[in-house]
Amino acid sequence: MADHRKTHISNTSAPGDTSLTAANRIDEQTPLLNPSQDFSEATTDIGSDGTQYGDAGQDDKPLPMAQILFLCAARLIEPIAFFSIFPYINKMCQENGSLEDADVGFYSGLIESLFSLTQMLVMVFWGKAADHLGRKPVLVFSMAGVAVATSMFGMATTIWEMIVFRCLAGVFAGTIVTIRTMISEHSTVKTQARAFSLFAFTGNLGILFGPLIGGVLAEPASQYPSIFHGVPFFERYPYALSSFAVGAIGLVITLICAINIEETLPSKIAAQYGTEEIGTGSPAPAKPSMSTWDLIKSPGVALVLYTYQHIMLLAFAYTAVTPVFWYTSVELGGLGFSPLQISLFMSLNGLSQAAWLLLVFPPLQNLIGTNGVLRACATAYPAFLAIPPLLNMLLRSGLTTAFWISAPILMALGCGVAMSFTAIQLALNDVAPNPQVLGTLNGLCLALASGVRSFSPALFASLFAVNVHTQWAEGYAIWILLIIIAFGFTVVSRRMPDYDELRKRRERKVNAEQDR
Repeated sequence: MADHRKTHISNTSAPGDTSLTAANRIDEQTPLLNPSQDFSEATTDIGSDGTQYGDAGQDDKPLPMAQILFLCAARLIEPIAFFSIFPYINKMCQENGSLEDADVGFYSGLIESLFSLTQMLVMVFWGKAADHLGRKPVLVFSMAGVAVATSMFGMATTIWEMIVFRCLAGVFAGTIVTIRTMISEHSTVKTQARAFSLFAFTGNLGILFGPLIGGVLAEPASQYPSIFHGVPFFERYPYALSSFAVGAIGLVITLICAINIEETLPSKIAAQYGTEEIGTGSPAPAKPSMSTWDLIKSPGVALVLYTYQHIMLLAFAYTAVTPVFWYTSVELGGLGFSPLQISLFMSLNGLSQAAWLLLVFPPLQNLIGTNGVLRACATAYPAFLAIPPLLNMLLRSGLTTAFWISAPILMALGCGVAMSFTAIQLALNDVAPNPQVLGTLNGLCLALASGVRSFSPALFASLFAVNVHTQWAEGYAIWILLIIIAFGFTVVSRRMPDYDELRKRRERKVNAEQDR
């Protein structure tokens, strides 16, 4: 017979007791330990495997908005650091490597691919570290590392130095996996759409401000000669001011989060409050009870992991090709934008995605469900990827006015496909077998995504460069390829699992274990 015990913690305190009970303190920090279930009392079943389960029938919990907002602030660091270099990465590569125009895309893609390869190698480590050491220490350490490494990037004077500094930033890949896990642990099945829409909204604010910081502060000696002309440091390191600004923002946010963010790992909270104030003895260790292979074989997990990677392939390919496409001349199939124009269009993308995720996604997800949002985005994705060649056609035809009218509108509308990024995260939460492996599952998923990103920027940027040289399909062959890949997402989105049925199956399994 399996060893099984049940602990009930009352939310009431004795009359006249002015101290906050441990039960209430846990309730404030962790409104829900399992994102797939609802709780109103801190009622926990602890099985022989150390897994904690709650009563699925309990009332829902409100979001702890202060903690969610601090985590959203932490979320800003990664996209600001990542996208701040995009307005000038092509020019920086060209200057540091004395490259031909057609070779710029390959080297800028190579730098991002090696950055992602580094992330892939360490992502599962960070996920497991967050499951064992705690969410907060892993998060704060990773945030500080990203901030410092990004500050150094603008000091690079060769392509090899650019690669080294970018890979150093990739080592500190624990930020994004830990934030996702902590938001999942703070939210419930009813509030996770709102929580992750705020998470995604903040990420898109980073996409908005990152390119602006990079474009506005790059090459200050030439952009602002009245202030920086004749300053040797900024003439030797024209991109240092941008990277220093990003690093400073990251360090300030790191300090704020280190002071205010609370731990969410269930075993750490139990260790902090269980023995000291409840007097129930040493709490059972809440350790991940599943191997990585067992986790992958859990119902629905493999399909959601694959769909996540398909969506990320589209996103990474578009992110790699678009800045080079904007930089490339109109005659060769691009838009011929300056670095400032690139930063403005990237900011427009970020602002548009933020609006879709904050204003449209929560009510839409509530209306048609997570899978409904995924199907809608999958249907729209091929049309979204047809926009760039259409814009080039307008410029090639001399319809400049029509271009400047239609380009912002089409890009803003097309950015609605970004809702798929948040929807697939909710799907990942819903297929998690138990809350104790949520960090590992997020780490595994993001490691796979880093693997996709390790080759996709170089691959698709190189394909774009080949397309520029050969002018296959009038220079539009790369977009035809991406549209075909997008149709693959349309197909797989029709086969997503039923999350309610998976939740019921997990509950039946728990009940069966309790009856033995």
